[in-house]
Amino acid sequence: MNRFFQRCALIGLLLVASAAAGAAEYADVIIRGGTVYDGSGKPGRVADVAIKGDRILAIGNLRGREAAQVVDAKGLAVSPGFINMLSWATASLLVDPRSQSDIRQGVTLEVMGEGDSMGPLSDAMKADDLKHQADEKYAIEWTTLGEYLEHLEKRKVATNVASFVGATTVRVHELGFADRAPTAAELVRMQDLVRQAMREGAMGVGSALIYAPASYSKTPELKALALAAAETGGGYISHMRSEGNRLLEGIDEVLDIARTTHQHAEIYHFKVAGESNWPKVDAAIARVEAARASGLDVSANMYTYTAGATGLDAANPPWVQEGGLDAWVARLKDPATRARVLADMKNPKPNWENLMLAAGSPDRVLLIGFRTEKLKPYTGKTLAEVARLRGKSPEETALDLIVEDNYRVDTAYFLMSEQNVIRQLKLPWVSLGSDEESLAPEGIFLEHNPHPRAYGNVARFLGHYVREEHVATLADAIRRITSLPARNLRLKQRGMLVPGYYADVVVFDPDKIIDHATFDKPHQYATGVVDVFVNGEQVLRDGEHTGALPGRVVRGPGWSGWK
Repeated sequence: MNRFFQRCALIGLLLVASAAAGAAEYADVIIRGGTVYDGSGKPGRVADVAIKGDRILAIGNLRGREAAQVVDAKGLAVSPGFINMLSWATASLLVDPRSQSDIRQGVTLEVMGEGDSMGPLSDAMKADDLKHQADEKYAIEWTTLGEYLEHLEKRKVATNVASFVGATTVRVHELGFADRAPTAAELVRMQDLVRQAMREGAMGVGSALIYAPASYSKTPELKALALAAAETGGGYISHMRSEGNRLLEGIDEVLDIARTTHQHAEIYHFKVAGESNWPKVDAAIARVEAARASGLDVSANMYTYTAGATGLDAANPPWVQEGGLDAWVARLKDPATRARVLADMKNPKPNWENLMLAAGSPDRVLLIGFRTEKLKPYTGKTLAEVARLRGKSPEETALDLIVEDNYRVDTAYFLMSEQNVIRQLKLPWVSLGSDEESLAPEGIFLEHNPHPRAYGNVARFLGHYVREEHVATLADAIRRITSLPARNLRLKQRGMLVPGYYADVVVFDPDKIIDHATFDKPHQYATGVVDVFVNGEQVLRDGEHTGALPGRVVRGPGWSGWK
């Protein structure tokens, strides 16, 4: 009998052990007890989220189910990873693949390609890029856009990456920096470059039309490129020709292209720039909403600040920039040409807008990045301050700085009203784009002051604007930075918490998430995001980076691999 009971006990132990082993194999990770916002805009519900490999396994009451790792999310929000619709992490990820400033805000996908993209590149374009690199130095080991994205994935990065192909990039590839229309043959080659990028996984075509040489492009050229992307489902996304004096005309051009191409169209960093233009906000919104009501698939993204950031090129007429940076600087050294530039800066022609004038005062123009060591002490000073120090006019000082730095000089312009920012952030068709790199407060990144949106764009939205200003419910705010951009980009199995979707997951405290970066002290991480998973692998644990680099290329609808 004793042997019988011993055998029964042994069998029982083996069954228990087997059951335990089976239970432990159910999931790699279970995030327990958080309020789950699936990205649809529906209210959150308390549930568990199970992750197996790189996918969401299950969502619900998973009591009794075990996993190799359990994350306690009680009292916290659990959502899909956030999508940054306008990322300039193109170079910063090559220097530091951790994507710290964005990961710590819950961003799991960086979408690049505002006018300029990292491919396709000619030999001349590579040489020009290498010559004019600023603080962030990197080798160019790719030629096409698809090769660049694969290069990031092979090197390993923390976030997922995607990109539009730049309309400027394909123009420079064929025309250089010339101020002229492409010939019929050149336009066909430009379209073929777009088609190649689409096969490699581009999201569509992106333009940035206030900058030379993109400003030389006419609408038919843009339509031709957008049509090439639309053939395989790609979209058109644009930094419009004007965000100020000709804002409504800029919107009309985007809508015209969308009507012609029957593709999704999006406006980059939707804003109304310049105090005299602020009253146009209702008309701008009405333009887009009327188009949407008529059936056009149009949306926008924006950042959560009243200042934009670009360069002093946005205060120089396009004609002086023809031929690229070196030609521009050479012209500024010629007294006669310089006099003409100064005259245009003070009285710009109707076909361009001087952001220095739009800001209203050189005191509202902040210098945030130089290449030359002797000029770096000016970082963080206004153009007015530097002009006073040098005893010259703001316009002359701007031109001097461009020549001395042999660079456009990174600049923040205070252009928007807080009232309009709040008005626009309430719009259900607006997502977020930082328009910045993803940085860390260390090393080479400390050589310049970024716009604080690099460290705080999403956190400021969820903390200041959603929690404190009530611009949206938390559920809808999450929808607008997850499933909305995923839908607009035609992404497969991303942007929502759904079984079978990729496990890009954020756990954050909706009562504490907030930005800390300021224009005076921009290198400060946001807080309130606790855990982040990218493709099922934990990149942020208890608010600290794990060092994991599981990011992948996220490809658009035209990718040849779908077929």
